[in-house]
Amino acid sequence: MIGFQIPLPFKKFLFSIFLVTYMFTISGNVLIIMLSSVSQQLNKPMYFFLSNLSVCEILLTTNIVPNMLCLLMVDGVIISVSECFLQFYMFGTSATTECFLLAVMSYDRYLAICSPLHYTSIMNERLCVTLAVIVWTTGFMATVGTIIMMSSLQFCKTNGIDHFFCDREPILSLSCSDTSEIKVEALVFSFCITLWPFIIIVWSYISILRTILKMITSKERYKTFSTCSSHLIVVSMYYGTLIIMYVVPSNNQSFNVNKLLSLDKVVSVVYSVVTPLLNPMIYSLRNKKFQTAVFSSVLRWSIQS
Repeated sequence: MIGFQIPLPFKKFLFSIFLVTYMFTISGNVLIIMLSSVSQQLNKPMYFFLSNLSVCEILLTTNIVPNMLCLLMVDGVIISVSECFLQFYMFGTSATTECFLLAVMSYDRYLAICSPLHYTSIMNERLCVTLAVIVWTTGFMATVGTIIMMSSLQFCKTNGIDHFFCDREPILSLSCSDTSEIKVEALVFSFCITLWPFIIIVWSYISILRTILKMITSKERYKTFSTCSSHLIVVSMYYGTLIIMYVVPSNNQSFNVNKLLSLDKVVSVVYSVVTPLLNPMIYSLRNKKFQTAVFSSVLRWSIQS
């Protein structure tokens, strides 16, 4: 695995940035999981799904970033074909799960804002657990078909992957078999995986916007919109990068070792490093209930100690 073909001083700089980012990402998402589990203030469906999103982000970033850090310190990392397929499978699982989790969270906000009187009865504990099981099951099954098709390929070209993790296109570029069928299947699958959750999200927020516009005072409108603005920011970032990478066809999907830093790597860094960091920051720093839960937990720990 070749990784980043950039000067050594810049590699050291990126190593420091990515290491600190990874530490903050893990710490922030673990904090969300812990607070959602123990705090009575956060014992609500929104924070249940947010804790699931944090688990997904930890899985995504841990699958990619440690190997990326190694690539920034050495010229290349040796990885077996089976390990490469496993990394691609875990990436596909976490990415698919996050797509559907974001859709479920948007539906939760739709019910809370557009049907507040029925919210508690509809979004009960049983439905929350059922939705979480469906989302994670879909995620774990999502890339199985692609993995099976890729495992039948013959790899006889150069054994250097010009990327910092085993993504679909870098793997296919090493095969001397006909990969057109896999590429079509993967494109259709990626389109469906991103399209249906995206439709749910768009429909939810159109309904939410209509409800907000019907509110009488601007203060009430601002307060209501602020409860879902964090989710909207995360959705925009995540889906923007995924659509650029996997849904929009590109004739420039080359992984040439002569490139210093391709667009594919830059976009991959956004959804594998930046987005997992911003999720806990956006959801926690902008959320007063999270701030109160943190303060209460720290105060309770101080009194007990």
